[in-house]
Amino acid sequence: MSRFNILFLFTLTFIRELQGHNEVSGSGTTLHSSYNEVVPEEEYYTPRLDYRNPRWCHFLSLANGDVTCHSPRGGNYRSTLGTRCEMTCDRGYKLLGRTSVQCMPNRRWSGTNHCRQVRCNTLHLIWHGTYHCTQGYMVDSRCDYICEPGYRIEGDHSRTCLDRGSWSGAEPICEDHDPPKIKCPMSRVKVAEPGKLTARVSWDPPVVTDTADKTLDVTLIGQRPDTNFKEGINIIRYTAHDQAGNRAACKFIVRVEVRRCPVLKTPLHGYLTCDSDGNNYGAVCEYHCDGGHERRGTSSRVCQFDRSWTEAPAECVTMEFKTDVNTASALLDQFYDKRRLLIVSAPNVAHGDYKLQNLMVQKADCGLDLRQVTVIELLGSPPREVGRIKGRHLDTEVIEGLRQAFRISRSYFNMVLLDKDGLDHERFITPTTSDELFSYIDDNLLDEEERRRLELHRDYCD
Repeated sequence: MSRFNILFLFTLTFIRELQGHNEVSGSGTTLHSSYNEVVPEEEYYTPRLDYRNPRWCHFLSLANGDVTCHSPRGGNYRSTLGTRCEMTCDRGYKLLGRTSVQCMPNRRWSGTNHCRQVRCNTLHLIWHGTYHCTQGYMVDSRCDYICEPGYRIEGDHSRTCLDRGSWSGAEPICEDHDPPKIKCPMSRVKVAEPGKLTARVSWDPPVVTDTADKTLDVTLIGQRPDTNFKEGINIIRYTAHDQAGNRAACKFIVRVEVRRCPVLKTPLHGYLTCDSDGNNYGAVCEYHCDGGHERRGTSSRVCQFDRSWTEAPAECVTMEFKTDVNTASALLDQFYDKRRLLIVSAPNVAHGDYKLQNLMVQKADCGLDLRQVTVIELLGSPPREVGRIKGRHLDTEVIEGLRQAFRISRSYFNMVLLDKDGLDHERFITPTTSDELFSYIDDNLLDEEERRRLELHRDYCD
């Protein structure tokens, strides 16, 4: 026998012995007691195929999954040679490895696999909100979003972890839909100060809060506080806006009350001049009488807080003066602060200038009366000298006192115009027309109220 044939028989015998040992021990290695070592399988080892052995490959199981096998020998065999198994994972798990494996002649399955739990990514926190999940980030876990007070969810209120490892829906946002809360001051009533039609009113700023923002835009609509408010009802409004544009508003009323007295009646043959608004608290009204009349009673009245006037009303009565006095001062005192005086002097009644002036004075009588001017005539020389007022004669001592007091000559025609204080204001040595005389009086002697009254009655003398 050749050397090659001997080597072949030896090798074949060794392989058969090795195969028999493996069938008993069920492992793919041979244990040599003499060396106490584990010898790995030879790469060229080919097991003896046996399709009838029900335990050819180890029993296949899959944690968190299911194994479905089909064997050539029938459904009751799950690990015989040639058996093919389909691998599926439970919900929430993903298969890693082959979806199908087969029992191989080397008593091993054709692949490995296992089921790994599926997890979704961690959700991001949203501005002004948070979320709470039922099962963390596992499949079927539902995460509900919650916004901070004052904010409302816009978008999906919850998201669910899907079996593909993604979240359902989209990330929501928390938007500020809650308007600010604003509380205005209480409405108020203020009485105007004496002599005024306004009142200074102040108040504290409104109270404004917001659940979301600390910085709010507050706007005043109306008159500012600590300023003068006019009589009546004044509406004050405030608006507040938060950073999201939500708006709130409030309003209150500032009412200014002007306490008023009953309107005074104008006296017969006279008139009233009042400051401020005429009959408001603190207003002062003065009584004045027309020409030829004088005031009887108080000169002025004041409107009080209780809406009543001080003093009793005055009257304008026909002016009475006495000519039977003995001195010039006694005569003048009767006209002081009441009437102006125009003293006309001439050498005699027949003097030409006097006649001309007398004619013009008669025509101007109404105008002189409106301007509260009384005419005194001094005519002639002693012992036939005459002094008269509207036909009523004066005592000779009064005539002399007037001439000396105002330096009035008997020798020629002249006139002297005195104001209400008895002061010499103008002198004339020739006859003067009424227009010239009135022009002078109006420009130099009339006060503002007299001018106004004259303007109102300008057509009275026409």
